Amino acid sequence: MAKARNMKTSTFTTNPPSPFFHLLPVTPLTTLLFSPKTNRLRHPKLCSKHPLTLPIFYLSLLFSFTFLGISILTLIPSFHDSIPCSTPSPTSSFSPSFFASLFSTVSFNNEDDQPRLSTSAMVPFPAHGAVGNVSEAEREFWKQPNGEGYEPCLDFSLGYRKLSARISKEKRRFLVVVASGGLNQQRNQIVDAVVLARILEAALVVPTLQVNLIWGDESEFSDIFDVAHFKKTLQADVRVVSSLPSTHLMSRQTIENKIPHEVTPQWIHTRFFNQLKREGLLVLKGLDSKLSKNLPPDLQKLRCKVAFHALRFASPVQELGNLLAKRMWIEGPYIALHLRLEKDVWVRTGCLTGLGPKYDDIITKIRESQPEYLTGRVNMSYIQRRLAGLCPLNALEIARFLKALGAPSGARIYRAGGEAFGDSRALQPLVAEFPNLVTKEMLARDGELSPYMNKSSALAAIDYIVSLSSDVFVPSHGGNMGRAMQGHRAYVGHRKFIKPNKRAMLPHFEDASIGDAEFGSIMRELHRKSQGQPEPRGYRRNRDVIAYPVPECMCKHNAGIF
Repeated sequence: MAKARNMKTSTFTTNPPSPFFHLLPVTPLTTLLFSPKTNRLRHPKLCSKHPLTLPIFYLSLLFSFTFLGISILTLIPSFHDSIPCSTPSPTSSFSPSFFASLFSTVSFNNEDDQPRLSTSAMVPFPAHGAVGNVSEAEREFWKQPNGEGYEPCLDFSLGYRKLSARISKEKRRFLVVVASGGLNQQRNQIVDAVVLARILEAALVVPTLQVNLIWGDESEFSDIFDVAHFKKTLQADVRVVSSLPSTHLMSRQTIENKIPHEVTPQWIHTRFFNQLKREGLLVLKGLDSKLSKNLPPDLQKLRCKVAFHALRFASPVQELGNLLAKRMWIEGPYIALHLRLEKDVWVRTGCLTGLGPKYDDIITKIRESQPEYLTGRVNMSYIQRRLAGLCPLNALEIARFLKALGAPSGARIYRAGGEAFGDSRALQPLVAEFPNLVTKEMLARDGELSPYMNKSSALAAIDYIVSLSSDVFVPSHGGNMGRAMQGHRAYVGHRKFIKPNKRAMLPHFEDASIGDAEFGSIMRELHRKSQGQPEPRGYRRNRDVIAYPVPECMCKHNAGIF
């Protein structure tokens, strides 16, 4: 496990001065009232026989009452964390200028330092749309889906809020969670860690990130995420602490890592609550996909609050990601393509690279020597896996797919993901069709990526930030990044997200009798209803609210939290 370090303070979080002070004119009266006491004592005659003593006294009295009245009004609490869907909000808006103004910012109330959900979500730069003299297919490609009036709406129930007063102050029971895998897999486990802490009515220790065996990344939570923001955003839901108190350091630390899949809150409470109450400490490991996708509404909303509001990236990572996103965005519309061509992806999926026997043999030998990495169905051949949609699209397939959907050959494409197995050979078919293919390494200037060269999670976070602001996002393979981006883009205004229907489209790839025009028509029709439009989660076991935030975390009637 990564060792604990001191918490890093976010440069985004500031403590602003009094909201009234900058509104006051600079006059002798304000100087008198707000200057240090020693300065006021330099003018003793002001309080004795000076002819202006009485007017100044009355002015001072009038100002004091005015100041008191304004102070009382500002102390009236406002509940930004719970805005009912039935109550219209005058600030509800999805205008591009509004999103631009909120990009990666957060504000807090001056009185109680409570975060406002309306400004804590990470939002993208505005979409561009097609401009100039372009074809109808290209115009349709850049067109954003209809959001149908859905907006974020985290209206926690009265019962949930009543329990929060006690749970958010818990000081006897502590939950420690070890999150494993890549960045987006860790994000999923952190989201569920917060929900588990809420179910068990325990304080949550800032999650520990397990050393990644594949990439050798030893990053800690504070290297990737903004710890202070994480705590403040969740302080009304769960108490989050940086480390265990001294009273619990010698507690029994049995690591629970054999939790079944899709367990319910009732199962969690029955299995662990008494143990936690008795021992004061519970350590959980291996949480990926263990908690049910179908939770009570309040816990689903909590998932969204953690994923889209609390898990903001650490300031250095966020700032660099914003900078690279701006360099892409300022040049016009662009596609973000999560192209999964890394060596470990081919090993895990049991698929062939399409690069020829030389490369396929390398993957086969690694897979045979490390069979535990194979996550694909072992009883299926490569052909069966591919036709079932279980293999990533290679560069040639993704190039044909984008061209068929109407993407212009001059489109700028940001390639998210790790190093492609086969290097330039693996990417050549895509570059031949779309030469304006760039990566974070190409966007960054001298030394900007140097601190993260061996930090796969930070590099993945930068990909996440740049991808979020793209006009169109396309994953070449399913996975945690694709699901996270699908849900986040929906949550911030249903930005275009095209998920290739591999099972339906691959047979057409094999049919040489189909011409380009017909192939394009088929591809567009297959994906007409899967371009980021609002899609209710339903109650299918494999649908996570983080990927499908409608309807638990988003509602209509212009009553969201934005």
